[in-house]
Amino acid sequence: MQEPAILPDLIAAHGLSSKEYARILEIIDRVPSFTEIGIFSAMWNEHCSYKSSKKWLRTLPTQGPQVICGPGENAGVVDIGDGQAVIFKMESHNHPSYIEPYQGAATGVGGILRDVFTMGARPIAAMNSLSFGSFDHPRTKSLVSGVVAGVGGYGNCFGVPTIAGEVRFDQAYNGNCLVNAFAAGLVDADKIFYSAASGVGMPVVYLGAKTGRDGVGGATMASAEFDDKIEEKRPTVQVGDPFTEKRLMEATLELMATGAVISIQDMGAAGLTCSAVEMGDKGNLGIRLDLEKVPTRETNMNAYEMMLSESQERMLMVLNPELEDIAKSVFDKWDLDFAIIGETIAEDRFLIVMNGEVKADLPLKALSGNAPEYDRPWVETPPAKPLNDVVQIDPIDGLKILLSSPNYAAKQWVYEQYDSQVMADTLRAPGLGAGIVRVHGTSKALAFTSDVTPRYVAANPFEGGKQAVAEAYRNLTAVGAFPLATTDNLNFGNPEKTEVMGQFVGAIKGISAAVEALGIPIVSGNVSLYNETDGTAILPTPTIGAVGLIRNIDDAILGLARDDHIAILVGKTIGHLGQSALLAEVFNRVEGDAPPVDLEAEKKNGEFIRANLTWITACSDLSDGGLALAAFKMAEAAGVGVAINSDNTAEIFGEDQARYLVACNFDQAEALMVAAGAAGIPISYVGNFGGNQVRFGDTSAELSALKQIFRSSFEAVVA
Repeated sequence: MQEPAILPDLIAAHGLSSKEYARILEIIDRVPSFTEIGIFSAMWNEHCSYKSSKKWLRTLPTQGPQVICGPGENAGVVDIGDGQAVIFKMESHNHPSYIEPYQGAATGVGGILRDVFTMGARPIAAMNSLSFGSFDHPRTKSLVSGVVAGVGGYGNCFGVPTIAGEVRFDQAYNGNCLVNAFAAGLVDADKIFYSAASGVGMPVVYLGAKTGRDGVGGATMASAEFDDKIEEKRPTVQVGDPFTEKRLMEATLELMATGAVISIQDMGAAGLTCSAVEMGDKGNLGIRLDLEKVPTRETNMNAYEMMLSESQERMLMVLNPELEDIAKSVFDKWDLDFAIIGETIAEDRFLIVMNGEVKADLPLKALSGNAPEYDRPWVETPPAKPLNDVVQIDPIDGLKILLSSPNYAAKQWVYEQYDSQVMADTLRAPGLGAGIVRVHGTSKALAFTSDVTPRYVAANPFEGGKQAVAEAYRNLTAVGAFPLATTDNLNFGNPEKTEVMGQFVGAIKGISAAVEALGIPIVSGNVSLYNETDGTAILPTPTIGAVGLIRNIDDAILGLARDDHIAILVGKTIGHLGQSALLAEVFNRVEGDAPPVDLEAEKKNGEFIRANLTWITACSDLSDGGLALAAFKMAEAAGVGVAINSDNTAEIFGEDQARYLVACNFDQAEALMVAAGAAGIPISYVGNFGGNQVRFGDTSAELSALKQIFRSSFEAVVA
């Protein structure tokens, strides 16, 4: 192949600005080769370099006594006691999923699973957070169908339970859906593997599936806005094979037990380029690769294609040379490729050779550790205008509208396509708040949740960022889990727009304040920018994934409400309706400020719930839809009616924070009241469970009729 000339159009097509290209010329003091342009493009794009976000990511609290490894590795690591640790991360696959929904979502799941088992952990749980456009948009149904099938198809075949998640719809996602995938795994705390290369002259080994042309340029594509030529980007989407990934995991974990692994890194965005560069950068070493040794499944692949391919189910390892034969035998056994394709070198150098011809020769640090970093200008999001009056409505009518919206209707059409029971350790499946998985062979369990309310973040990024963390904290607390740590997936529009960058900065500040106050540091994460189509950005969607520990399964709050149970509300109710679900769905108004988040109250009320869980049969946090929706969901799950004393619109649909709805018997309610009084915790009796009616004040409806709406509305729109 005759390589193309390095002209302005080619440079721009690789997502490099004129200033960035000028910097490349300064660094290497010559015109780069075609392969080198590709390498710089891959490593300096937003997806890999975090060039617009690094400044602000450094402000996030990432430390705590429970943290073994924070951001910077493939995933975060948190101590769960008894010599065990949980490894977890959330990552986006937004752009690929919009272009090719099934494979985009499937490979998003595959990529996050590799991040976990690359560090030596066996995956035990998966989650996802999905955002789609409006129900009547022509692409929404096909996107929902394809993405859900892709998530289920990959996760089910691989054999990991999908135990929690969320699905939302808003016209802001019409041209750019969001697919955020989460995975968690268990590992012995003294058997964690890291990616930093060490030792000079050590073999660099390619592991897994063969390299093809799928996904070439994927990372660069994921760092750009969409336009009317989106279909042309379909070849940049990777193709996954979950059965190969399963074999790769088993082979990798077996290999780790041999002592052959010095360091290891999965091949994700930017493939071979990014994995090699990151290993070298973290270990302060250079890397030489001989590309003719790379296993390929297509003929006549050139250096550019091999370096930028994002073919799935691949790993890169630095090997103890004394154990080469043992290591190779493991991969031969699992029928996977094992090939020594290079070595570590002492110089700060990324040397790419193919059949004796140098295709790239670059300073390695310039590609990663010293990649561009921008302090983007930003403007603070203007304060929201005060909310105009909201008329009182019939509470049953309001609840029916919420239940008929796919945003708040039951999502069993989605999660029934996922295997939530594989591995036989799932204690709480999707549909009831945080998912729970038993730590096999112990009395412990881990709880998982993901949360964000984009409307809040758009109206008030600071409070919205706080709220996403606070809701995750409450969801874990509501099942009796002690919140341990968090991962973030920060989805925003074009950071070169000052208002978008202002949303990002505000959300980061809010997230930082909340994780600090609640003691749940950010230990891993992902930033996804340029989520725009034809200049229209998504709602700011900083998704928070959180993990909590249940030290003894007997302490988990897994019960259901029943006849004669008392409904107790923990927390203070003011009746905040700004940016509420009621306002959006019933009145078609997106107005007012996000609800303020009192972090001290969040912490105190959460600690109160966990300290008194022996008196709590069932518990739910209050978020979208307020008391009305929480009470209905608890009643519907239990198959019993509920009567709430109030019919005041603000009281029952308001979305004040730091609140929990508890179901318990009379004696337990009495004990909770006494304990709350002693602790200075706001608590009130708000109603009763029982019968077959849902009642607010004097207005009621049959539970069965509301259940029918709740259980059928989602499928009616998306199927």
